Amino acid sequence: MRHHHYLPLLLLLACLFNCSGPKTGEKGVVIPNEVEVAVNAAHFLEASLVTPVETVACTLSDGTKSTCYKIISRSSPTDHQMGPWCPDNISDGPESGGIWIEGGETYDVDGAFIKNMAAFYGDDTWKMYDAEGNIFTTDTKEDCANAANPNVGPEYRNFCVECLPSYVTDITQTYLIPTTPVAGENTNLFARGPGGGIGLRGIAFNGIRFDGPAPTNAILGAYTLAPFDDAGGHINLHAGYHYHAATGVSKRLPQPDGHAPMIGYAMDGYGLYANADESGNTAVDLDDCRGHYDEQRGYHYHVDKAGANNFINCLRGAYAK
Repeated sequence: MRHHHYLPLLLLLACLFNCSGPKTGEKGVVIPNEVEVAVNAAHFLEASLVTPVETVACTLSDGTKSTCYKIISRSSPTDHQMGPWCPDNISDGPESGGIWIEGGETYDVDGAFIKNMAAFYGDDTWKMYDAEGNIFTTDTKEDCANAANPNVGPEYRNFCVECLPSYVTDITQTYLIPTTPVAGENTNLFARGPGGGIGLRGIAFNGIRFDGPAPTNAILGAYTLAPFDDAGGHINLHAGYHYHAATGVSKRLPQPDGHAPMIGYAMDGYGLYANADESGNTAVDLDDCRGHYDEQRGYHYHVDKAGANNFINCLRGAYAK
């Protein structure tokens, strides 16, 4: 029998920049502006959006009056399948489950991973399967909602958590991104919250959000596991489907010079690029926000590796309020 629940702290990830947005950080940030690249709304996949991208007036975090692209996205990508997340039995292979991140690395959540969790975490409390090897997995929207409280009960221990796409078919998300980035005087640091940073980092070309770090410590502390699928995403009832890792599954724009492919836009309008280039090399000159400048792309970011539970560390530009 499978009971469905979902860790409450994950629901906090529906926030954009906490209640008041990113915090102001170090002053004196200088971004070269010889090449300034505007956001290209045509990169977004129309099939993933509720309506076509619209240009609207907006006010940025530094008070600048500007124009923004208004993007209303669905809760499901159209360029890849969502799931699976939890395997059914400890005999299942990696195709039956998603991934988990630990210590900067990604692990296939297959049957063997579930079977080995007690040894992996050095805690005999972990045993997420019965005598026949069937894995305890959540399976109803009601239990997913009922788990949204600060005190996860012991009845949820040793369950693999998977909220399903059918639970969030009516959820949409609306985002504003400056049509042309505006370099900020200050670094906009992401707010911190229970279990990790809270705040929207950017948007993939399929309209799915690149979210703040998943509260993995809180998840594990409740003796639950909430895997991501192979695209680095999972579902909660507030934010819908969202990413916590960039694994190369969503739409990518290859670069003619072999530079890392583009995967979306940060909320300040600067481009988001994959962690590594076509040769597998990572940039060595990134600033504290994980950005740098070149003459082809202007200032842009490189997301962290998939196992880091992180995309970028801060925003160098002003964001829409």
